Amino acid sequence: MRLVFAGTPAPAVPSLRALHDSPHEIVAVVTRTDAPLGRKRVLTPSPVAAAAASLGLPTIKADRLDAGATAGITALAPDLGVIVAYGGLVREPLLSTPPHGWINLHFSLLPRWRGAAPVQHALIAGDPVTGAGVFRLVPELDAGDVYDELRYPVPPRASAGDVLAALADQGAELLVRVVDRIAAGTASATPQQGEVTYAAKLTADDGRIRWDETADAVLSRIRGTTPEPGAFTTVAGARLKVLAAHRADREPPLAAGRIALHAGQVLVGTATAPIALARVQPAGKQAMDAGAWWRGQRQAEAVAGS
Repeated sequence: MRLVFAGTPAPAVPSLRALHDSPHEIVAVVTRTDAPLGRKRVLTPSPVAAAAASLGLPTIKADRLDAGATAGITALAPDLGVIVAYGGLVREPLLSTPPHGWINLHFSLLPRWRGAAPVQHALIAGDPVTGAGVFRLVPELDAGDVYDELRYPVPPRASAGDVLAALADQGAELLVRVVDRIAAGTASATPQQGEVTYAAKLTADDGRIRWDETADAVLSRIRGTTPEPGAFTTVAGARLKVLAAHRADREPPLAAGRIALHAGQVLVGTATAPIALARVQPAGKQAMDAGAWWRGQRQAEAVAGS
């Protein structure tokens, strides 16, 4: 089939490459326009745009699938539209332009966590299992019938970045299988069943650690907001990014937010058991071992969130 692929961030790249290696033809790649990155705000192509260039695929750069983008895509006469984390909505008449419509690879077990940040919300909520699914795009957000899905048990210390990378690779294989079935006329889709939950785009404040929550909730927030937007707290008024932490159930209890060194570990109290900080990043500095950061504080105890 003739495919139009729409995607923007790095997790969409494995799907683009897998489809490029399949028997199907990618007639165009749609991705968002170059964005200013870094301290010098240099205009930089999206990861999907860079991958498309390396594969020699024509690219349409658009932040919205407006009339111009719709006309460009329609002129290519695609059989199927494929979208993976593009960052924009597909509306009519573009939604009905390809004879086989559009399909979307989404990184959750729908209808749980419809929306922009499904993996992050799944980890923050402490879901033991998440996954990915390929569904038919409809006007309502992430509500279409599901062609196929995969389940992924969340590893105990995995971050949202780790889980998303794994789902991006496994989901690419799932996506190609669904496209093959659609081409062969053997694909079937099932209506979503279960409680609908939504995964709104995270803000910086979603990464703020609430030390009065349980240890499980604190660790889930740290993992779910790593690497973006980043889990953080404050110590003596200075921002401290927490990159990795783990349970410390056998250590002596600490008041919520209290930081202390015990048996070589930097512990922080929660509403239940303390947790041990492993990697941190003070404001304006490089990431470092939590022990090295604490030695630089030159104090016996401190309070996080102060």
